[in-house]
Amino acid sequence: MYPMNPVDAVALPSHIEQSPLPRLKITEIFLSLQGEADSIGWPTVFVRLTGCPLRCTYCDTSYAFHGGQWRDIDDIVAEVLGYGVGHVCVTGGEPLAQKRCLALLGKLCDAGLSVSLETSGALDVSAVDPRVSRVIDIKTPDSGEVARNREANLALLTAHDQLKFVICSRADFEWARQRVLEQKLHQRTMVFFSPSKDQVSARELADWIVADRLPVRFQLQLHKLLWNDEPGR
Repeated sequence: MYPMNPVDAVALPSHIEQSPLPRLKITEIFLSLQGEADSIGWPTVFVRLTGCPLRCTYCDTSYAFHGGQWRDIDDIVAEVLGYGVGHVCVTGGEPLAQKRCLALLGKLCDAGLSVSLETSGALDVSAVDPRVSRVIDIKTPDSGEVARNREANLALLTAHDQLKFVICSRADFEWARQRVLEQKLHQRTMVFFSPSKDQVSARELADWIVADRLPVRFQLQLHKLLWNDEPGR
């Protein structure tokens, strides 16, 4: 069994750590359909923060590792509200790599929005506003980042949160299945299994879940089916 070691600190670029203003570095803000998790299909505003300390083998948002523009948090909230929809997803990169992401999440909740946070699971989620649905991506061995999983996050899970496993191989599936069943993760929160594009076919993963009667939800990423990996969709 692979270890899941906590990551207590991640070195961030100095331009993110040292900014004294209530700002965040943003790659893009756009309106689309939520493509995964329990709010799949809802018109949703996505706020994609710049930067990520991980380098997963299947990453489809590497364009968010660098660049971006500094934005005042109040301006970000105003732009989100301007789209006129009730759901917003804060994502990345790794949004929690910017400490002021916590302030943004709180202000979005204060504005009456349904807020979700997509996070790698490598950083501490304990300070995230409890009104936010934390969608935590548990890194499998074939992601290349399994050692970065923060075990302490699992103890914080509630029914309001969600776990996601991206499955890259049969070995990944067996590893993830063991994690779910041994720790009874499905009894604590909603658990999703998704196939990694071009590595495991959707049908293969679906058949494995059905054959094992595994208590998880199979998931395809709706945005990939509709728009492939086009940024801003």
